[in-house]
Amino acid sequence: MSKQVQDAYIVAALRTPVGRSRGMFRNTRPDDLLAHCIRGVVAQCPGLDPTEIEDVIAGCALPESEQGLDVARNAALLAGLPVDVPGFVLNRFCSSGVQAVALAADRIRLGEADAIIAGGTESMSMVPMPGGRLSVNPKVFTVPGIRGLAFGMGITAEKVAERWNISRADQDAFGVESNRRAIEAIKKGEFKEEILPYTIEEHVLSKDGQALEVRTRVVDTDEGPRPSTLESVGKLKTVFDSKGSVTAGNSSQTSDGAGAVMLMSERMVNKLGLKPKARFVSFAVTGCPPEIMGIGPIKAIPTALKRAGLKLEDMDWIELNEAFAAQSLAIIRELGLDISKVNPLGGAIALGHPLGATGAVRTATLVSALQRHNLKYGMVSMCMASGMGAAGIFERV
Repeated sequence: MSKQVQDAYIVAALRTPVGRSRGMFRNTRPDDLLAHCIRGVVAQCPGLDPTEIEDVIAGCALPESEQGLDVARNAALLAGLPVDVPGFVLNRFCSSGVQAVALAADRIRLGEADAIIAGGTESMSMVPMPGGRLSVNPKVFTVPGIRGLAFGMGITAEKVAERWNISRADQDAFGVESNRRAIEAIKKGEFKEEILPYTIEEHVLSKDGQALEVRTRVVDTDEGPRPSTLESVGKLKTVFDSKGSVTAGNSSQTSDGAGAVMLMSERMVNKLGLKPKARFVSFAVTGCPPEIMGIGPIKAIPTALKRAGLKLEDMDWIELNEAFAAQSLAIIRELGLDISKVNPLGGAIALGHPLGATGAVRTATLVSALQRHNLKYGMVSMCMASGMGAAGIFERV
């Protein structure tokens, strides 16, 4: 194992509010959302010469159409960064955003860079799942153990619910609680520090239909959370299996949003006189059977903890992406996670899941929460399509 040269620190982490698919960001391009966040984290680093930013790494789960053509590079230029600053987009499905943070941290820790912006963006309004042209290799039906690659993620959630004995009632209760926590967090202003308000421009016809008007409005609040009760979600029909238990009320929302994180070496932090918010500690990605892809964190979390030399009890805050209540509950129960530490402000069932942006969005939430509540260690973790899990650990400094 190569020797670690230096630590990587997060000095700024911001995100847009997350919009529902076909909601407030339905006509807003994902590269504009990412560019907005890039400008935001740069502005929080006074004295930084933009030419010293050595890369922009952005996650995107469906890098095509409006979010194609290397959306990281495009967003960097749209944000006004010098043409000398490169950028590249990566795709590890739902963990793309936190994978971008991990790659940036690794380059800094190896001494290859002093300042990198990492993040993610996704517009599920403009590029709905599964993208433009899905083509599953027919061999997945003949190769043992990988048939699940052809399953929709909802079917994999049904299989997790069946194997881990997660009832419909427990899934519904989990979804209701996610919304309750998110609504309460918004009321208390818990997300204010991490959200960078965005000005939406809309072109509409005048009332007489004779002129085109430009209207603007500033959005600064997540659009997804909605009041729900066990009674209301209990009336929802199952989506993927008529005899199953997965519904719209206990699944993550399709969403639009972006996030960006500025990472720096200690040398750069000291040079600029900045106070870092967190230290990147460790990261792990592991695989699992594709047909139960949601349980990926069951292996990834212990691996990340081992690499960090920490125990589960050391984690003060866990952002566990709620792809589905079924898989979240399976992970919580299997690992014995403290439910009070898991998504204290609500999760993706309430707040949304803009795929490749989620890892960066949840990193911003975690870093802000560790600072605000004076906590030491936190984790961002999620499952991924095709059967993987990821976990990143951060320490408040």
